[in-house]
Amino acid sequence: QVQLVESGGGLVQAGGSLRLSCAASGRSFSNYVMGWFRQAPGKEREFVALISRSGSSTFYADSVKGRFTISRDSAKNTVYLQMDTLKPEDSAVYYCAARLVSASNYNNWGQGTQVTVSS
Repeated sequence: QVQLVESGGGLVQAGGSLRLSCAASGRSFSNYVMGWFRQAPGKEREFVALISRSGSSTFYADSVKGRFTISRDSAKNTVYLQMDTLKPEDSAVYYCAARLVSASNYNNWGQGTQVTVSS
């Protein structure tokens, strides 16, 4: 198991930027594929981005491609989500998640951090 704590959310104007951080503690951060998800009020939680164990591969939802960048720092056991050119529709609670490569589902989740983008 790995424990995850997100930070960096807040209120920003449309067109602005935020960087979310997710600090991981516990066992073997490098064994985990890391992902970011988000959930807006009244909507289901949706995938945003993921990064491989080594950081060499990333994948993004179409809605954020070209605007968001996921990265990880293994020395700090931290994964980041750089969010640029934010839009009001990006407003949501953002969750960090971790899964082992062999797992089909993410089974480690953070508590979430609120991102609000004003128009």
